Amino acid sequence: MKYAGAKEGVTNGGGRSPRLLDQVRAAVRIRHYSRRTEQAYVAWIKRFVLVNGKRHPREMGGREVEAFLTDLAIRHNVAAGTQNQALAALLFLYRDVLGVELPWMSDMVRAKRPRRIPAVLAREEVVRLLAVLDGQAWLMAALLYGTGMRLMECVRLRVKDVDFARNEITVRGGKGGKDRRVPLPRRLCESLQAAVERVRVLHARDLANGAGEVWLPHALARKYPGAAREPGWQYLFPAQNLSRDPRSGRQRRHHVDESVLQRAIKRAREQAGIEKAASCHTLRHSFATHLLESGSDIRTVQELLGHKDISTTQIYTHVLNRGAGGVLSPLDR
Repeated sequence: MKYAGAKEGVTNGGGRSPRLLDQVRAAVRIRHYSRRTEQAYVAWIKRFVLVNGKRHPREMGGREVEAFLTDLAIRHNVAAGTQNQALAALLFLYRDVLGVELPWMSDMVRAKRPRRIPAVLAREEVVRLLAVLDGQAWLMAALLYGTGMRLMECVRLRVKDVDFARNEITVRGGKGGKDRRVPLPRRLCESLQAAVERVRVLHARDLANGAGEVWLPHALARKYPGAAREPGWQYLFPAQNLSRDPRSGRQRRHHVDESVLQRAIKRAREQAGIEKAASCHTLRHSFATHLLESGSDIRTVQELLGHKDISTTQIYTHVLNRGAGGVLSPLDR
């Protein structure tokens, strides 16, 4: 049996079965994995099939998978995380799509990811970085540092997630599908209220033009048919233009693309003269580090960051006079 690619079906017993990549997409969506996970899994599975001469995965096994992963590491020199992502995609293909449980699946060794100390900005550097930003980019960057949110958690915020009365922000569907609450920085209240008002004005204009619908997670659109047009469900940081949903084909206003802030942070770092490789995620690292420096309990920081295991949070304890910065060099004595 030959795999004919994404544009052709795979026949089975004279009948026409769903295309392999369509089966992968369906299996991903049933499990409510993110669209990014879907795109990554489809890309790796397609690459695996093409590398092996378009043979159907049922005709292959552990030897081909191991050779594929080895080629990624040696010839393409990919990072351990990338190699593990490819392995996860192939294990998903065999176990969850094809329903094949093979002995070699449990023997696959995942690449060991190196444990690196995160880049952290000093408080003065954060001030310099934010000083050269303005508008929506400034507000989003200030939120990343002021709350410890991840980039995608920030861009996916809805109007209803910001609670001005309780001074908190609800992060929904974070890493691992977990919700959590983070503090709403008081210094950002006025700017956030202005952002909410801008969203309301834009939403009213969309409704007047026959649009005004936003994407809702899972089955909420069926359970609450009118919720997609309610102001509270609109994204706090909306995109400038309407776009077509790649899954449903409906015309909606999505959130701003994360690359907009990523580019703004890169320009701001250069303008501020910061030599560190600062990114959006560096602001999250700085949030955690500065909280620990000021005496916050590590369990509290773990909860605010949404870490499942406290050992992940403990990487920030290098600032608590336990690392190089807490030791007086013999030369200085």
